[in-house]
Amino acid sequence: MKNFEKIYKEKTSRSARLFNKSKKLHVNGVSHNIRFFEPYPFVAKSAKGKFLMDADSNKYVDFWMGHWSLILGHAADSVSDRVRDQISNGWMYGVVNKNTIELSELISKSVPVAQKIRYVSTGTEAVMYAVRLARTVTGKKTIAKIDGGWHGYTTDLLKTVNWPFSQSESGGLVDEKHITSLPYNNLEKSIEILTSVKDLAAIIVEPFLGGGGCIPATEEYLAGLQEFAKRKGAMFILDEIVTGFRFRYGCIYETMNLDPDIVTLGKIVGGGFPVGVICGRDDIMKFADTTKYSKTERAYIGGGTFSANPMTMTAGHATLSYLKNNKGTYSKIERLGSKTRKGLDKTFDGRVITTGRGSLFMTHFVKDGISQITNSTDAAKCDTKLLQRFHLEMIAGDGIFFLPGKLGAFSNAHSDEDFKLLIAAAQKFASNQKS
Repeated sequence: MKNFEKIYKEKTSRSARLFNKSKKLHVNGVSHNIRFFEPYPFVAKSAKGKFLMDADSNKYVDFWMGHWSLILGHAADSVSDRVRDQISNGWMYGVVNKNTIELSELISKSVPVAQKIRYVSTGTEAVMYAVRLARTVTGKKTIAKIDGGWHGYTTDLLKTVNWPFSQSESGGLVDEKHITSLPYNNLEKSIEILTSVKDLAAIIVEPFLGGGGCIPATEEYLAGLQEFAKRKGAMFILDEIVTGFRFRYGCIYETMNLDPDIVTLGKIVGGGFPVGVICGRDDIMKFADTTKYSKTERAYIGGGTFSANPMTMTAGHATLSYLKNNKGTYSKIERLGSKTRKGLDKTFDGRVITTGRGSLFMTHFVKDGISQITNSTDAAKCDTKLLQRFHLEMIAGDGIFFLPGKLGAFSNAHSDEDFKLLIAAAQKFASNQKS
């Protein structure tokens, strides 16, 4: 059997030297924890379309796609042309700009709850402020989140993210007593836990568990959580940072007959530039108006030097405009995702469960009697090391890039040829596992 770690090192010698330099300058050599993988991550040099190129000029068909934010592919012409035009007019204003208004018009017309919008620079900020807003409106403190739910590094929600969920996620956390965790897709147990909470300010949930295993929520589960929140006078917050504009033009919640109070967006709506968005009804978002409410009454949220900067707003508007005018993009990438999930399950013949929806997918190598994956606990009990090995072998031997251990995403730049390439790599890996 080939030593793919050795092959990887031979192909990425320049990346190795650069990453050693990076480790001297950055904690563990990276600026986002998940970007590190063994033996070391390659250093990217350029990207275009479906391809990512490293410092050694190795070219990879990319299924990571910038943390799934690049639904049109790397440096899509429809976006980059607009961005180049904007650069000539300036890339940072620090004041109100027309670009923001134009993007907000697109969002508000396609996301019903977005009666008012506020921009920040990251998804972490968006959910942090959504939580603060919910606490202000309700006058309560406790936030309920999902086991395995990932909402960024905000202290307000940094609990039960990684298995085992019984352990604290970090030092320096001071507000864990005001966070309650719920088991995903288990409505009966979730309601039982929620019933014991005396000061519930909000329930926040991803309708599609991204980092927690690429797992869709059932409509019954989300409807049950929403009904409980509204009955108790709590806010129902949907984190659609992954799902917003990923599966359809707009948010996924409309297809589930849901009526959230607040929705957070990110990733795709920034067109590959830094963004976070808080969307809400007028009666909720009004509490962020500092001209009407005193310090003790208001929700002091939003902002940051680079919030609503013209570059992000332009890239976001270009991306959403393309999707609005080319809705066939969704049927194309959904078809590729569906074929891939079925193809991977068939290739590994019962040894994997491939989860996902639409253009997103993740392969779980099952063990310990796991027969279905409905939550992040099921996902964590699978053979995650084997998944990382599968991904590294594709990086080294097949010119395919997944961030090892993470889910994959199709973009408009991908084609059936990439599906075939991936399945061929999977067949080779499956054959090697049998031998």
